[in-house]
Amino acid sequence: MSQERIARRIRVEGRVQGVFFRAWTVKQASELGLDGWVRNRQDGSVEVLAAGPPDRVERLIACCHQGPPAARVDQVRVEETMGVVAAGFCQKPTV
Repeated sequence: MSQERIARRIRVEGRVQGVFFRAWTVKQASELGLDGWVRNRQDGSVEVLAAGPPDRVERLIACCHQGPPAARVDQVRVEETMGVVAAGFCQKPTV
């Protein structure tokens, strides 16, 4: 019996670039066994696409509200997505 999987697009705003946020997100997501990616956006936010078991995706979202020590998270927006996600979790270039 396969476990249910969900995918969420997460946009994190605040002081989230230049503070190790992407590498920190890769570590958190990898520890949770999630698939997806993280990238900086030109508007200064960080965008995350995470897929996996619902409880683990929700744990990553909760982590994003805090971020790494040097970050200041002002807002976290979450959208459901049907995005196809490759196995593993990686850091992508800025868009």
